[in-house]
Amino acid sequence: MEITRTRPDSRAGPAEHFTGTVWLDELAAPPAPSRLRLFSVHFAPGARTAWHRHPHGQVLHVTEGVGLVQRRGGPVEEIRAGDTVWTAPGEWHWHGATPGTFMTHLALVEAAEDGTTADWGCLTDDRTAGDAERAV
Repeated sequence: MEITRTRPDSRAGPAEHFTGTVWLDELAAPPAPSRLRLFSVHFAPGARTAWHRHPHGQVLHVTEGVGLVQRRGGPVEEIRAGDTVWTAPGEWHWHGATPGTFMTHLALVEAAEDGTTADWGCLTDDRTAGDAERAV
């Protein structure tokens, strides 16, 4: 057993993967053979991810605020504190905060054998968030 009492500093979400202000806190990245990765992701109002997909899927659990999520070909859906979202392996999607509220979620993924956790597509904004054809 290992108890971690300190963790890396919060880091800003990279501009090539996020619109608006986003902060990432890495909560868990155990050594091999585990490929688990756990983050707490903090979105300012209106901030969101680019379209992306995960090799082994992703679990999101909203801890505070109100957000939006969309899978390719689906409607934009509201998510709230207490909601849990599963995106299937390889499913293109985006998620973020509503325009008027902050949103924080836990993000749980399994890295691929090469260590990658996501493939990234284009950024989204108010005009392109629902444009699933631009996902790749």
